[in-house]
Amino acid sequence: MSEPIIELRNANIYQGNNLILQDVNLTVNKGEFVYLVGKTGTGKSSLLKTLYGELELKEGEATVAGFNLKGLDWKKVPYLRRTLGVVFQDFQLLTDRNVNDNLKFVLRATGWTDEKLMNEKIADVLDKVGLKSKGFKMPFELSGGEQQRIDIARALLNSPKLILADEPTGNLDPETSDEIMHLIFQIAKDYNTAVVMASHDYIVVQKFPARMIRTERGRVLDNATISID
Repeated sequence: MSEPIIELRNANIYQGNNLILQDVNLTVNKGEFVYLVGKTGTGKSSLLKTLYGELELKEGEATVAGFNLKGLDWKKVPYLRRTLGVVFQDFQLLTDRNVNDNLKFVLRATGWTDEKLMNEKIADVLDKVGLKSKGFKMPFELSGGEQQRIDIARALLNSPKLILADEPTGNLDPETSDEIMHLIFQIAKDYNTAVVMASHDYIVVQKFPARMIRTERGRVLDNATISID
């Protein structure tokens, strides 16, 4: 039986006092891959930010990975984020430290303390993204595709049930985009991790088909057959 990892009922998504998306009803199940498509400025990022607790849910109901988002205490947001992996378009790696230390920073921030276990976990996620030998490199020594792989490795550190990816191929050339998409689909399959990926790159969406959710005119339309012109 399918088990929801995201459930929104009659949710209104706000950015400050501005209503961005109205009456959102959405279910994403464990292990499911879902695209979030729509023109720039139609609310894709606002929806993602609500799902990982950066924007407060003021109206409606929502649960993500077992956390009730309505009135979520800010002290609980780090616990919510420990169950998620977030992948950004611009990598957001700390430029003053090497790859290993970037990953260790996240582990410490999410409550890890045992040095040996941290090193094992870092080796494990770097292996998963095919960059086992790059731990001592600085971010500027890596290509864009390698930096995005490190970003994905970082998202995997706490064995997430859900990965939220905001335009992860937005800054990459087509060949590197394909590599990153193969990697994300493989991770979803191997670890039964749900993925919600915002994208406006319809070439990627057509090449790697999956369920599509579209933001348009303040609404979220859930329909895999929506035309993407």
